[in-house]
Amino acid sequence: MSEECPGDLDPARRAALAQQLLGALRSHCAGSRAEPRGSLAKGTADAYSDIDLRWIVPDGRFADCAAAVPELLGTVRDVASLRIDPELGNSRGRRLLFVDFEGLPLFWRLDLEIVALPVVDRPGYDQDNPAARSDDWSRPASALANAVAAVKALLRGRPDTARGLLERGFARIGVADMLSGDWFTDITRLAGAAAAIEPARGPLAARVVRLAADHRTDLGRPGR
Repeated sequence: MSEECPGDLDPARRAALAQQLLGALRSHCAGSRAEPRGSLAKGTADAYSDIDLRWIVPDGRFADCAAAVPELLGTVRDVASLRIDPELGNSRGRRLLFVDFEGLPLFWRLDLEIVALPVVDRPGYDQDNPAARSDDWSRPASALANAVAAVKALLRGRPDTARGLLERGFARIGVADMLSGDWFTDITRLAGAAAAIEPARGPLAARVVRLAADHRTDLGRPGR
């Protein structure tokens, strides 16, 4: 059984991990709050849902807390990859991190929003601020995230969403590609193209291919 096998998608296991992550964040910074957001907070999460968390920290600790995240998360679970939303990469009050963990389904990506206390009630803070933007991000890693999201969309019965995700994934890495309509083929082609452009993403691309293979019979008919 591979790490991405449907038998591993136990929401109770994800919930336990979320609580461990919240505890690690809270313990690092006195006066901070860590809480679930998105579908976990609303109680609408399904087996494929991300782990969406928010960490609200004192303004004077924002930079320190943001820098400490990789080490903090590593105390809970080995981190396989970590990306920062480039729109907020240099923001002084808000960050959004995307984290994949070793040995866990790729569906269960951690989306961690870090917010300084003064801007917690301003969800759009720095979103359109050129000074907050960073160019230090990986387009191939972003394309691989689209591939994972496409598998998730297909398992949820949303082929149109999956098609759009794959098209944007190929466009993100500058690869002109007409989708064949065979979902497994298209997802694995995107993974291979991303790894070819950035070989360091090879292990992540291999995990994406395994994910698609594990769910191949559930992706729907070619052209659906």
